[in-house]
Amino acid sequence: MPGENLTRDEARERAKLLSVEGYEVALDLRSAVGEHTGSGPRTYRSTTTIRFRCAEPGAATFADLLAPSVTSVRLNGRELDPAAVFDGSRIALEGLAAENELVVDAQCAYSRTGEGLHRFVDPEDGEVYLYTQYEPADARRVFANFEQPDLKAPFTFSVTAPEGWTVLSNGAVDRVEPSGADDAATTSHFVTTQPISTYITAVVAGPYHYESDLYRRTLPDGSALEIPLGALCRKGLAKHFDADDIFTVTKQGLDFFHDHFDYPYPFGKYDQAFVPEYNLGAMENPGCVTFREEFIFRGKVTQASYEGRANVILHEMAHMWFGDLVTMEWWDDLWLKESFADFMGAFSLVGATRFTDGWITFANRRKAWAYRADQLPSTHPITADIRDLEDAKLNFDGITYAKGASVLKQLVAYVGQDAFLEGARRYFKRHAYGNTRLSDLLSVLGETSGRDMATWSRAWLETAGVNTLTPQATYDAEGHITELAVVQEAAETHPTLRPHRVAVGLYRKEAPAGERPGALVRYARAEVDVDGPRTVIPELTGASRPDLILVNDDDLTYCKIRFDEGSLDTLREHLGELTDPLARALSWSALWNLTRDALLPARDYLELVRRFAGAESDIGVLQMVQAWALSALHHYSAPEAREEAAARLAEGALSELRLAEPGSGHQLAWARFFAQVAVADAELRLLRGLLDGTARIDGLDVDQELRWTFLAALASSGQADEALIGAELARDDTASGKRHQVRCLAARPSAAVKAEAWDAVVESDRLSNALVEATISGFDQPGQRDLLAPYAPRYFEVIERVWQERSIEIGMAIVRGLFPAAQGDTPTLEAADAWLDGHPDAAPALRRLVLEARDDLARALRGQECDARAAG
Repeated sequence: MPGENLTRDEARERAKLLSVEGYEVALDLRSAVGEHTGSGPRTYRSTTTIRFRCAEPGAATFADLLAPSVTSVRLNGRELDPAAVFDGSRIALEGLAAENELVVDAQCAYSRTGEGLHRFVDPEDGEVYLYTQYEPADARRVFANFEQPDLKAPFTFSVTAPEGWTVLSNGAVDRVEPSGADDAATTSHFVTTQPISTYITAVVAGPYHYESDLYRRTLPDGSALEIPLGALCRKGLAKHFDADDIFTVTKQGLDFFHDHFDYPYPFGKYDQAFVPEYNLGAMENPGCVTFREEFIFRGKVTQASYEGRANVILHEMAHMWFGDLVTMEWWDDLWLKESFADFMGAFSLVGATRFTDGWITFANRRKAWAYRADQLPSTHPITADIRDLEDAKLNFDGITYAKGASVLKQLVAYVGQDAFLEGARRYFKRHAYGNTRLSDLLSVLGETSGRDMATWSRAWLETAGVNTLTPQATYDAEGHITELAVVQEAAETHPTLRPHRVAVGLYRKEAPAGERPGALVRYARAEVDVDGPRTVIPELTGASRPDLILVNDDDLTYCKIRFDEGSLDTLREHLGELTDPLARALSWSALWNLTRDALLPARDYLELVRRFAGAESDIGVLQMVQAWALSALHHYSAPEAREEAAARLAEGALSELRLAEPGSGHQLAWARFFAQVAVADAELRLLRGLLDGTARIDGLDVDQELRWTFLAALASSGQADEALIGAELARDDTASGKRHQVRCLAARPSAAVKAEAWDAVVESDRLSNALVEATISGFDQPGQRDLLAPYAPRYFEVIERVWQERSIEIGMAIVRGLFPAAQGDTPTLEAADAWLDGHPDAAPALRRLVLEARDDLARALRGQECDARAAG
């Protein structure tokens, strides 16, 4: 059999043949605790009963299961030989009846990679915590099933676990019973779920700290809706757990979606589990949403972090309707859930919570992710061609999420918000508990809007690439606009020009009542449809000459914006004087895109950061600008200019740190940024002094998380040895502290350190997913080019073996994280090209990862050339 990588064609054939009536899944997790005495992986018993129909009696198919061993397989009362029917990933099923019952008793393996049933041992107290993570196809690591989204079924779970553990699943607990003769364990039986896909089933088990609340609402028919709420985390994080704020956002979101969707939350209770070593941000398991525990803040964070958490809570909640209630048929239409959830996350954030500037963050942060992804050689239409599960795994990208959400934002402007939401309501009611394709959504939106959705879909959903919009203005002798047009361009590789609903804003320096002197403010605006290569905007003819023309003002469409020469000159001198925070965010984003496209020298961008970032009022925008500054410094600056550029950036960061309001989020952001760019001896001494208490900055609370930030900077510069790092771990002997320690150890500038880190990640599988990530993060330091040089050729020698031997999650982390980007030179680019040319038959997903990293490097080299030319 073909193995683990299920293809779309196989899934379609199986869906034609089968309909699943229900699952009963029994997991015995008592083996999670205690010593592991076996020679193989630590395992647990998984017993699954599947009842299903077959449209063609006598036909053959297969069930999915990834397990070390299978004890028994029984099909319609007939015992099958496990050795004959199970090949390690599939169970062959022949001679099917019209109605079938399959019972599989297997030994499944606990995961250390975050795939399947992950087992984590807390170093702080030795407690064991378990949770599942499946998307797109890892439920088969936990129980036998038909692992594809369109074979939905009700699930009935029972879980045996050590007594005293919190055990959760998608449904509410029906009853808890003693586990036979073992009085140290209990079995939790859960109510049967509504029909759902395998990838969103869930189990969470362990001695979790659990808090509860209740959501109440009166429905339009007068009936009462009550949703039990739960929030849980490891006991070691309980003292940091702000469950009240989580419940507040949860209730606000439930109110918002009930108001707008006219379909009551369909899955009973609503638990939210914050779990360790999580690969994703979160997962929308109905009734049992899982999040990475880093959303529980151990130290002081900026408001951007709270906003980000709220956005993720709301994103996952939107999935209860978009994705869980109505699910895409196959991963080609992954966007049907992710794009909608990403859009709805921001939409509800602004409409229901205290984070009313959420669209600014969306424009600045989420769209940056989309713009990068959409310019890679691996770019794809929003509705993608997903041939198999490996394709699906890589399709959880900036196009599916952020570009799709941006296009939906454009769609709302195109069809109107009322028509858009009415289309969503019809979509839920028409397809509840079912599966859909793109045509199903377009159908309801066409009904409610009266618009030609097929044309819109072809332009926006079925083509790849990002358009560029540039203003073009002429003026008369008195300085009035005689013609203002928007020029639309597209890359040669993706030449589609799209219809855009845009606002064009005119800004000038003036001091109206209530504004500060010299403010750069908008005095005219027109909202128009841009289509084709050039669109004239007559509404702005006759307006006085602006200092700045901002295309896509208010961020209505998805595009890269450019500036005319006068506008760019204005931003170089007056960016900080733009009074509107969204306009500033859009300008920062456009300037960064110019830098990435080698149209603005990195030195110019860094100078803009040095001059104007300190005046940025939006903390999320500031932190994004700082992240871009690091990329500009390490990847886009001419190598010979980096030392001086780093010194100027560090000097500016320290100045802003000292000027920032004591105790503010801006002060914290500048402290972190300063640590990332500090290079001079005096700067490193300041970091050391802030750590040991001999230095102080008024209002700056150097808590445990900030201590690790400072220590990481000292470690990478050779100012923190193993003993100092070990002493810090003794202060913070927790799971979080362990990850920081591993990162710091791998960051030290030593050939022996780099060799040890490389071997730990590449030549061994002893590290968990979280520690693999931490080791790679420490290993790959931009200022250690010479130390990392020997690993550039080794990378290309090992990646195919790594891809074959490791799980896809770990394989992705290694291939992405260890690409020798720090070399930043033409020989590395040539080595990547040679590998791609020499491995045409390598796994397509592996080739895609290398191709993307290669493209980032090529882009950086073009940026370096631009920066070098600017130096004269």
